[in-house]
Amino acid sequence: MKRSVEDLAIFGGTRTFAEDKHVGRPNLGDRAAFHKKIDEIFDRVWLTNDGPVVRELEARIANITGARHALAVCNATVGLELVAHGLELSGEVVLPAWTFVATAHAMRWVGLTPVFSDVERSTHHLSAELAARRITPRTTAILATHLWGEPCDVDALTALAKKHRLKLIFDAAHAFGVGVGQRPIGTFGDAEVFSFHGTKFVNSFEGGAITTNDDELARRLRLMRNFGFAGFDLVLHLGTNAKMHEASAAMALVNMDAMGVFMTANRVNLETYQQALADVPGVRLRRPSGNGQRNFQYVVAEVDEALTGVSRDDILAVLQAEGVIARRYFYPGAHRMEPYVSEEQPSLPMTEEIAAQVLILPTGTAMSPVDICLVTDLIRFVVAHGPAIAAARGSGAAAHMPPLRLPRS
Repeated sequence: MKRSVEDLAIFGGTRTFAEDKHVGRPNLGDRAAFHKKIDEIFDRVWLTNDGPVVRELEARIANITGARHALAVCNATVGLELVAHGLELSGEVVLPAWTFVATAHAMRWVGLTPVFSDVERSTHHLSAELAARRITPRTTAILATHLWGEPCDVDALTALAKKHRLKLIFDAAHAFGVGVGQRPIGTFGDAEVFSFHGTKFVNSFEGGAITTNDDELARRLRLMRNFGFAGFDLVLHLGTNAKMHEASAAMALVNMDAMGVFMTANRVNLETYQQALADVPGVRLRRPSGNGQRNFQYVVAEVDEALTGVSRDDILAVLQAEGVIARRYFYPGAHRMEPYVSEEQPSLPMTEEIAAQVLILPTGTAMSPVDICLVTDLIRFVVAHGPAIAAARGSGAAAHMPPLRLPRS
């Protein structure tokens, strides 16, 4: 418990956590079950190249999402690149600036022009109305993201894409196990791309998946992820190496067995944060909507400096010094990162306002209720002493503080 500003680690006090508490600390399923699968992989001596564990994983993903086709890939970024190639896109792709930069990079990497749109302030999502403003004669696709385990407005975006005869892709990196009403994410648009990176609530060490109901697109994607091979010596399509190996597929399957446990832990953590921070002025937690399944994998706070008396970045610096490795996700917006910031970009006021306020807090199975109480006590203390902390940092104490920490994974 901090009794004075001088007790804060940023000003020389003792850290609250001896071991860092990370956003996205990996959830781990049954270790013995994973080892059993690895033993079976070793016994088969089949490590990659569309092995039986990858095929089992693809069947599981198709079952969970309801998609006709699921293709495991080495990561979600390459998955987006494959989809762009498979849909034979050209010219411009409209996408939100409030997204992980890989969403835009994947399009630029394959020769397309990302056209950034602002997002809705209340949802953080690309809306059909905002996307429509960025469509030009060169637009061939809309690439929307499902953020924070919440779906974007798939129906409105589908109608917009149909109206303008555009392809529609969803970056579903945050949305595995999520649904719109009774319909799972994974069946919308021309294709959806999931991430199973180590920081996601279900991970495969590193990996991703593409889902689609388009038979011809699925056929092309399967060729493309393995250099275009359709047999030992038969190459039918331009391709690359986007395959997932057997060990990653084994990890994903074991973690999918524990999905319910991970979701429950995330939901309970979010409720604990909400209760503890409900009366803290200027700190607002996003609340998932009740329309369909949610995975609760992110605790998203927004900090209003006018009410807290201390900036989001001041709070972040204090937390990180205490061992709470909170994050400014997507900061300062993809349109403000290279190579895009060196090009002419539109004013995107909602994206920039969100980027200045969002603070992502640690959750997942690695966080206990006691841990969360300690984190929220720190936030409460910082806000209660906001002006003093801001003044101390501004008066030279910042010279003694550590820099903002980079994520471990």
